[in-house]
Amino acid sequence: MAGILTTPMLLRTAGLRPTAIRLAVLDAVDESPHAGAQQIVSAVQQGLGSASRQAVYDALDQLLAVQLIRRIEPAGSPARYELRVGDNHHHVVCRRCGSASDVDCAVGEAPCLEPSQTHGFVLDEAEVTFWGLCPQCQEHDVHAGMEDQDG
Repeated sequence: MAGILTTPMLLRTAGLRPTAIRLAVLDAVDESPHAGAQQIVSAVQQGLGSASRQAVYDALDQLLAVQLIRRIEPAGSPARYELRVGDNHHHVVCRRCGSASDVDCAVGEAPCLEPSQTHGFVLDEAEVTFWGLCPQCQEHDVHAGMEDQDG
């Protein structure tokens, strides 16, 4: 996850102590990019044996504040968390099952879209969510269609 720096070093560099909860949260987000808070809580509790939901939420907020993680909020779904920060990438989300994947920015520099009007804002990020059906849901539709024809 951290490349040259270890996870405890990343936390210290960001001004945070490397507590068991913070380390477990970072591990959970690393293991399941785009996981929701409940999934992260479950992973942390399983990994540590016990952890309060509030402690995990506090750690998520602290990691967000120092920009070690990013929160995305696709319309109609709960917030999700990822480690990929600072590069202005986008996401593709399945309308049916909610799975999400990263999509690199078309231009590569923030903000990678040029709006027709800024209304005086200084822009530093563009957030785009592409919606569709993931390969698994498409495959399900194909199989469901075959069953309907056989029936």
